[in-house]
Amino acid sequence: MPELSGAVMLHQFDGFMDAGSAGRALTEHLLEEFEPRVIARFDADRLVDYRSQRPPMTFASDHWEDIESPELAVHLLHDATGVPFLLLTGPEPDREWELFTRAVQGLIERWGVRLTVGFHGIPMGVPHTRPLGVTAHATREALLGEDHQPWLNTLQVPGNISALLELRLGQAGHDAMGYAVHVPHYLAQATYPSSSVRLLDAVTEATGLELPGGPLLDAAESAEAEIARQVEGSNEVADVVAALERQYDVFTEAGNRRSLLAETSEHMPTADELGSEFERFLAEQSGRDQN
Repeated sequence: MPELSGAVMLHQFDGFMDAGSAGRALTEHLLEEFEPRVIARFDADRLVDYRSQRPPMTFASDHWEDIESPELAVHLLHDATGVPFLLLTGPEPDREWELFTRAVQGLIERWGVRLTVGFHGIPMGVPHTRPLGVTAHATREALLGEDHQPWLNTLQVPGNISALLELRLGQAGHDAMGYAVHVPHYLAQATYPSSSVRLLDAVTEATGLELPGGPLLDAAESAEAEIARQVEGSNEVADVVAALERQYDVFTEAGNRRSLLAETSEHMPTADELGSEFERFLAEQSGRDQN
């Protein structure tokens, strides 16, 4: 076991909100690019409700051949300069949240982890043609940096294990933080690599790790080109994007802000309207391809 004192632990769990698969795609990138080694496993059989998260099974001709059992584990990786860091990932536990967070805290204290960072995507009324914003939160304000712009209001949201872990770690005196990238509403159900790249930038800035984007950057470039092609092919979709651009530009020019969290426009299309418009457009495109 290498010396981990002062290391960073990243974490991402499947099951809670992750618009654009932002967190999932970043996790897959890290696991594919930085030669992971599992150094701790949690008992998924106790934590996961198989009836709500049924594991895939393979049926081969006349017999059951395999099952993809869920794995909730801590992986050891090294960045481009050889600095070790940890990645905790897997399905979000369905039960025993407090026991799970205490177990993670125990590992953090045993290994001397200095900072824990979570990440995921949230849908937002923003255009894909403008810089993606990020909502940051932390157990100490100093972790967020001088340029951080906080939410103006207090709100309640459904609980999730990533948020609870950050809460409990802060209460125990450990540094922890998280990032939620703002994914355009109309891309929330797709895999949107640009949102993962934005999270990667935020994580590297916060942790000091050297984590090149590589294939993730290539995927983002290809996805942006395809989105642009689809927007150009539909006047209705182009109008929706243009409306979002106008709101974004007016808001940022008026307040010199990098986020659209504080205000909304009376005439902005809703998430359902955006999603319906793109679904209709894609269905039309599919029908043309079949003719």
